[in-house]
Amino acid sequence: MTKLYLVRHGETLDNVNQIMQGQTQGMLTEAGRQQALQLCERFRNEAVDAFVASDLRRSVDTCAIIAQPHGKEVVQTPLLRERDWGDFTGRFIPDLKGLDFPENVESLDALKQRAAEFLDFIRKRFPDQTVLAVGHGIINKAIQAVYYQKRMPDIPRMMNAECRTLVL
Repeated sequence: MTKLYLVRHGETLDNVNQIMQGQTQGMLTEAGRQQALQLCERFRNEAVDAFVASDLRRSVDTCAIIAQPHGKEVVQTPLLRERDWGDFTGRFIPDLKGLDFPENVESLDALKQRAAEFLDFIRKRFPDQTVLAVGHGIINKAIQAVYYQKRMPDIPRMMNAECRTLVL
């Protein structure tokens, strides 16, 4: 069995400003760095074999802070990227309420397919290991929906720097 600690990145400037980040890099706030440091302390004495992050800066930075005491490199994968929000990317989230999704927003089916590919990647690359992976709110929700075989609305929202455990 592989144990997967699934983490959402720390708070970013765009989180604070309610901007739809999607697949933009993002930058941690000081609060986001502190959240990552709290997770670093939580996992300091935990035997973690591998650290994996989305290839977006906010996740890589969060993961690197958590991984630092372990002296391990962060493996980056685009499979953990946030949902591609297409033309909604960079927009003020409250202004999007009630609008139809643009055609270039990543579909839920495509997102869940990517989530399934991520779980397969973890199982194959890290069999019988403990992995801490830092992703994003919506992709993490899709990963859990695939894992638990539930609808995405049935998965509770993850807060910044929240961690959930899956056994693969």
